[in-house]
Amino acid sequence: MRMNNRFGLFLLGVAAMAALGATPARAEDPLDAETKARIDRYEKGPAAIDVAKYPQGIQDNYEIFSQKCTQCHKLSRPVNCDYVLPDEWSRYVKRMMRKPGSGIDSADGKKIYEFLVYDSSVRKKTMLDDKLAKATATDKTDAEAKIKEIHDKYDGK
Repeated sequence: MRMNNRFGLFLLGVAAMAALGATPARAEDPLDAETKARIDRYEKGPAAIDVAKYPQGIQDNYEIFSQKCTQCHKLSRPVNCDYVLPDEWSRYVKRMMRKPGSGIDSADGKKIYEFLVYDSSVRKKTMLDDKLAKATATDKTDAEAKIKEIHDKYDGK
Protein backbone atom coordinates (compact mmCIF):
# COMPACT_ATOMS: atom_id res chain seq x y z
CA MET A 1 0.00 0.00 0.00
CA ARG A 2 1.45 3.32 -1.08
CA MET A 3 0.93 6.54 0.98
CA ASN A 4 0.45 9.88 -0.66
CA ASN A 5 3.29 12.34 -0.08
CA ARG A 6 1.35 14.72 2.18
CA PHE A 7 0.32 11.98 4.58
CA GLY A 8 3.86 10.60 4.58
CA LEU A 9 5.26 14.04 5.41
CA PHE A 10 2.67 14.44 8.15
CA LEU A 11 3.67 11.11 9.72
CA LEU A 12 7.33 12.03 9.43
CA GLY A 13 6.64 15.33 11.24
CA VAL A 14 4.71 13.58 14.02
CA ALA A 15 7.51 11.05 14.42
CA ALA A 16 10.10 13.84 14.61
CA MET A 17 8.06 15.67 17.24
CA ALA A 18 7.71 12.48 19.28
CA ALA A 19 11.44 11.81 19.04
CA LEU A 20 12.14 15.31 20.35
CA GLY A 21 9.59 14.96 23.15
CA ALA A 22 7.33 17.63 21.68
CA THR A 23 3.58 17.51 21.60
CA PRO A 24 1.32 18.95 18.93
CA ALA A 25 -0.12 22.37 19.66
CA ARG A 26 -3.46 22.23 21.41
CA ALA A 27 -6.12 24.71 22.24
CA GLU A 28 -5.71 26.58 25.51
CA ASP A 29 -7.30 24.98 28.52
CA PRO A 30 -10.53 26.70 29.49
CA LEU A 31 -10.02 29.55 31.94
CA ASP A 32 -11.49 29.45 35.40
CA ALA A 33 -14.26 31.99 36.08
CA GLU A 34 -12.04 34.29 38.18
CA THR A 35 -9.30 34.49 35.54
CA LYS A 36 -11.84 35.03 32.75
CA ALA A 37 -13.49 37.87 34.71
CA ARG A 38 -10.11 39.51 35.35
CA ILE A 39 -9.13 39.32 31.68
CA ASP A 40 -12.54 40.65 30.62
CA ARG A 41 -12.08 43.60 33.00
CA TYR A 42 -8.64 44.38 31.56
CA GLU A 43 -9.91 44.13 27.99
CA LYS A 44 -12.73 46.62 28.64
CA GLY A 45 -10.23 49.35 29.50
CA PRO A 46 -8.31 51.63 27.13
CA ALA A 47 -6.60 49.85 24.24
CA ALA A 48 -3.82 52.36 23.67
CA ILE A 49 -1.33 54.48 25.57
CA ASP A 50 -0.40 58.06 24.74
CA VAL A 51 3.37 57.76 24.55
CA ALA A 52 3.97 61.21 23.00
CA LYS A 53 5.84 62.42 26.12
CA TYR A 54 7.94 59.26 26.43
CA PRO A 55 11.52 59.16 25.09
CA GLN A 56 11.81 58.24 21.40
CA GLY A 57 13.33 54.82 22.17
CA ILE A 58 10.39 53.93 24.40
CA GLN A 59 8.00 55.19 21.71
CA ASP A 60 9.73 52.87 19.24
CA ASN A 61 9.41 49.98 21.72
CA TYR A 62 5.70 50.79 22.09
CA GLU A 63 5.26 50.25 18.35
CA ILE A 64 6.83 46.79 18.62
CA PHE A 65 4.72 46.05 21.71
CA SER A 66 1.49 47.12 20.02
CA GLN A 67 2.27 45.21 16.83
CA LYS A 68 3.45 41.95 18.38
CA CYS A 69 1.06 41.70 21.30
CA THR A 70 -2.05 42.15 19.17
CA GLN A 71 -1.15 38.99 17.26
CA CYS A 72 -2.69 36.95 20.09
CA HIS A 73 -4.87 39.21 22.25
CA LYS A 74 -6.27 42.69 22.63
CA LEU A 75 -3.70 45.33 23.52
CA SER A 76 -5.97 46.46 26.34
CA ARG A 77 -5.09 43.30 28.27
CA PRO A 78 -1.46 44.23 29.11
CA VAL A 79 -2.27 47.96 29.08
CA ASN A 80 -4.79 47.61 31.91
CA CYS A 81 -3.49 44.63 33.86
CA ASP A 82 -2.12 44.90 37.38
CA TYR A 83 1.45 43.92 36.47
CA VAL A 84 3.90 46.69 37.32
CA LEU A 85 7.02 45.09 38.77
CA PRO A 86 9.92 44.25 36.43
CA ASP A 87 9.84 40.57 37.43
CA GLU A 88 6.09 40.38 36.68
CA TRP A 89 6.71 41.82 33.21
CA SER A 90 9.69 39.54 32.65
CA ARG A 91 7.60 36.43 33.36
CA TYR A 92 4.72 37.74 31.23
CA VAL A 93 6.87 38.58 28.21
CA LYS A 94 8.74 35.26 28.38
CA ARG A 95 5.41 33.40 28.53
CA MET A 96 4.16 35.32 25.49
CA MET A 97 7.39 34.61 23.60
CA ARG A 98 6.72 30.86 23.98
CA LYS A 99 3.21 31.13 22.50
CA PRO A 100 2.94 29.70 18.99
CA GLY A 101 2.51 32.45 16.44
CA SER A 102 3.57 35.31 18.72
CA GLY A 103 6.52 36.18 16.49
CA ILE A 104 8.34 37.65 19.49
CA ASP A 105 12.05 36.92 19.33
CA SER A 106 14.48 37.73 22.13
CA ALA A 107 15.33 41.20 20.73
CA ASP A 108 11.65 42.15 20.46
CA GLY A 109 10.97 40.59 23.86
CA LYS A 110 13.61 42.82 25.45
CA LYS A 111 12.14 45.94 23.83
CA ILE A 112 8.61 44.98 24.91
CA TYR A 113 9.85 44.32 28.45
CA GLU A 114 11.65 47.67 28.59
CA PHE A 115 8.56 49.47 27.34
CA LEU A 116 6.30 47.78 29.90
CA VAL A 117 8.65 48.46 32.82
CA TYR A 118 9.10 52.10 31.76
CA ASP A 119 5.38 52.62 31.21
CA SER A 120 4.49 51.04 34.56
CA SER A 121 6.92 53.33 36.35
CA VAL A 122 5.20 56.36 34.82
CA ARG A 123 1.56 55.57 34.11
CA LYS A 124 1.01 53.07 36.92
CA LYS A 125 3.30 54.73 39.49
CA THR A 126 0.82 54.53 42.38
CA MET A 127 0.28 50.81 41.83
CA LEU A 128 4.04 50.31 41.49
CA ASP A 129 4.73 52.20 44.72
CA ASP A 130 2.10 50.11 46.54
CA LYS A 131 3.65 46.84 45.37
CA LEU A 132 7.18 48.02 46.18
CA ALA A 133 6.04 48.98 49.70
CA LYS A 134 4.85 45.38 50.23
CA ALA A 135 7.94 43.75 48.70
CA THR A 136 10.84 42.34 50.66
CA ALA A 137 13.83 44.65 50.98
CA THR A 138 15.79 42.58 48.47
CA ASP A 139 12.94 42.40 45.94
CA LYS A 140 12.35 46.15 46.28
CA THR A 141 16.03 46.94 45.76
CA ASP A 142 16.21 44.62 42.72
CA ALA A 143 13.05 46.11 41.17
CA GLU A 144 14.19 49.68 41.72
CA ALA A 145 17.58 48.89 40.16
CA LYS A 146 15.93 47.39 37.04
CA ILE A 147 13.60 50.39 36.70
CA LYS A 148 16.52 52.81 37.11
CA GLU A 149 18.57 50.92 34.52
CA ILE A 150 15.79 51.28 31.95
CA HIS A 151 15.22 54.96 32.74
CA ASP A 152 18.96 55.62 32.53
CA LYS A 153 19.03 53.92 29.12
CA TYR A 154 16.19 56.00 27.62
CA ASP A 155 15.71 59.26 29.53
CA GLY A 156 17.43 62.30 28.09
CA LYS A 157 18.06 60.68 24.72
